Amino acid sequence: MKISANKSVSIAYRLTLDGADGELIEETTSDKPLQFISGQGRMIAKFEQNLQGLSSGENFTIHLEAKDAYGEIEKDAIVEIPKEIFEVNGEIDENLLVIGNQIRLQDNSGNVMSGKVLEILDDKVKMDFNHPLAGKNLYFTGTVLEVRDATEEELSPPCSPHRCSSCASSCG
Repeated sequence: MKISANKSVSIAYRLTLDGADGELIEETTSDKPLQFISGQGRMIAKFEQNLQGLSSGENFTIHLEAKDAYGEIEKDAIVEIPKEIFEVNGEIDENLLVIGNQIRLQDNSGNVMSGKVLEILDDKVKMDFNHPLAGKNLYFTGTVLEVRDATEEELSPPCSPHRCSSCASSCG
């Protein structure tokens, strides 16, 4: 069976930056593979496109330029935020505001964003809300472990009271 839309896919891979000898970012194994449903938009589009048509046991090498992976670095995503928003009961947790820390914040609309602390100023914190791999070229090598038809349950959207009022009592 070949990878195509609505197939359950299991792969083991190594992700490095720029090439085979680049910095290792992530690695999955046959014991703990990456599993996903193809065509659901949950993977990097170009990565998934490169896997299309492969079968169990086939090896792959995929090189993605930054623009086709997590995008280029957006200067507008690097912002200064008032330090006071990090206060809880009038105090700032000093372990939180550390250069390099990833901090999850919520905007006024309830959207959760993760940002990296770049600089701590007197009354502001400079943060980068770009994806950590933005601006990076990615290099994947791996093996397709399994391809099968996805079950009806796997193809159903995740159940949540906000999405599915008919099942809120059973899953929410």
